[in-house]
Amino acid sequence: MSRNPADTHVAVLMGGLSSEREVSLVSGRECAAALRRAGFQVTEVVAGRDLSNVLSGLIRPDVVFNALHGEWGEDGCVQGILETLQIPYTHSGVLPSALTMDKDKSKAVLKAAGVPVPGGGLFDRRAVGAGHVIPPPYVIKPNAEGSSVGVHLVREGDAPVAEVGADGWTWGEQVMVEPFIAGKELCVTVLDEASGPRALTVTDITPAKGFYDYEAKYAPGGSTHQLPADLPPSVFEACLRQAEKAHAALGCRGVTRADFRYDGVKDDLVLLEVNTQPGMTPTSLVPEQAAYVGIGFEDLVTWMVEDASCPR
Repeated sequence: MSRNPADTHVAVLMGGLSSEREVSLVSGRECAAALRRAGFQVTEVVAGRDLSNVLSGLIRPDVVFNALHGEWGEDGCVQGILETLQIPYTHSGVLPSALTMDKDKSKAVLKAAGVPVPGGGLFDRRAVGAGHVIPPPYVIKPNAEGSSVGVHLVREGDAPVAEVGADGWTWGEQVMVEPFIAGKELCVTVLDEASGPRALTVTDITPAKGFYDYEAKYAPGGSTHQLPADLPPSVFEACLRQAEKAHAALGCRGVTRADFRYDGVKDDLVLLEVNTQPGMTPTSLVPEQAAYVGIGFEDLVTWMVEDASCPR
């Protein structure tokens, strides 16, 4: 939908209730500043449990730009509030948001669609903390978190990660355990255009400390990005097409980011997960890929506002 920026009031949601709150605050502020430069009327909203009252009673925006990450903001909950209030919003709707946040269920959908995914599965966290449930090396992930929060890499010779089974663990009673795929960390941004999902390019990510954890994703100098990635042409093309296929299979819209691992020795490419609310910080991959194909940051966020709707 084409919107006149001067006549469009955009509420940018940021913060939220998840472990990714600080990243969301940065994403939100960056997007709000870009939208103001593009001429929109912008209100920044640090989202809490009173969000429905704030939006319906005080702000009454024309569009919501959802810059929340993680639980509550990315898993369908906020999307349900916005659907109820009938306010158009950016990114994916209720079902795709909930589905992609559940790693086990989204892997089942992707596998059924022919997208290669890692093996492994869900295990009781106490069993994972007490012993090796699959042979090392493997990766332990909370089933419904993002930004590598709570992720552990267990190498050959390592002891089980006791903290996963400890009383202080706060990320669910079951955890995803997957075989570790050696090789390159890759990502692909997908835009949901009128003609269908369009993948932009492939980025090869090299963490400064050897593992692409939370710090590597968001700290300055935490990782280096090569784009386009130096890959065999067939693998590069497979990344683009599989990212598009995953976006469509999960029912996503707006912007998504698909994360891959590629083992060049075994020629093994797998899609790890799809992110429906990818980061929009100065170190984030989506704005970087958009810029590479000629889409500036202001143009990107403007397109996202114009793409906003209430999918039912």
